[in-house]
Amino acid sequence: MKALLLAAALALTPLAAVGADVNPLPQAHAHNDYEHPRPLLDALDHGFTGVEADIWLVNGKLLVAHEEAHIKPERTLEALYLDPLKKRVTENGGRVYPGTQGFTLLIDIKTEGEPTYKALAEVLSKYPDILTVVRDGKVQPGAVTAVVSGNRPREYMLSEKVRYAGYDGRMPDLTSDTPAAFMPLLSDNWTKVFTWKGDGEMPAAERAKLQDIVKTAHSKGWTIRFWATPDQPGPQRNAIWKELKAAGVDKINTDDLAGLQRFLSE
Repeated sequence: MKALLLAAALALTPLAAVGADVNPLPQAHAHNDYEHPRPLLDALDHGFTGVEADIWLVNGKLLVAHEEAHIKPERTLEALYLDPLKKRVTENGGRVYPGTQGFTLLIDIKTEGEPTYKALAEVLSKYPDILTVVRDGKVQPGAVTAVVSGNRPREYMLSEKVRYAGYDGRMPDLTSDTPAAFMPLLSDNWTKVFTWKGDGEMPAAERAKLQDIVKTAHSKGWTIRFWATPDQPGPQRNAIWKELKAAGVDKINTDDLAGLQRFLSE
């Protein structure tokens, strides 16, 4: 009898939200996330609010891998990212993390741009309940914002009436008036924009340049990310992370999930 009463009580007890014990970190972005032992899940366990997946169009399927030689048929974009995200958002009442908004799924196209993107758009169209959707230029925010990087077919994407992914801009776009509804994110290679690699103090001119880039991007509604920053543990990496955080760079790229979590939580 006691066992039945206990079972009934447990059935009536609300389940804890998934990830409720993790502090989400708005600036934490998992570069090449799929190379971790548990793609997506390891990043979520460390509070990351952005992940990157490289995709290849192979026999009509979108497969996730960094190099063509590493492609495996079971590692689809749906299996590794979209289905787990949908499950999590459903369990959390419409959010990736309880009580917070905003999660970026950066999708880097490795094969030919337009055919791969068309296949991607078809796949993403099956997840409108969790994705940010743009209809006739109007943004309908979702729990997850997909952004296309790599081989991006800009003109084709601009022609779409309904779009399930944003466009990842580059530094030359900084002077444009591209609407944030189309280009929510602007990313570039750190070493092509700055000479400082974390040794000593950041030169004043480069710090001012970084701050100006962030200010300009934010004034136009875009978020900012840099790749190719030092990512080996040490003073150089910490120095660059400190400057990125202070300047308000929206996504700090890393392969070291625990390291960035520790840094941003201190």
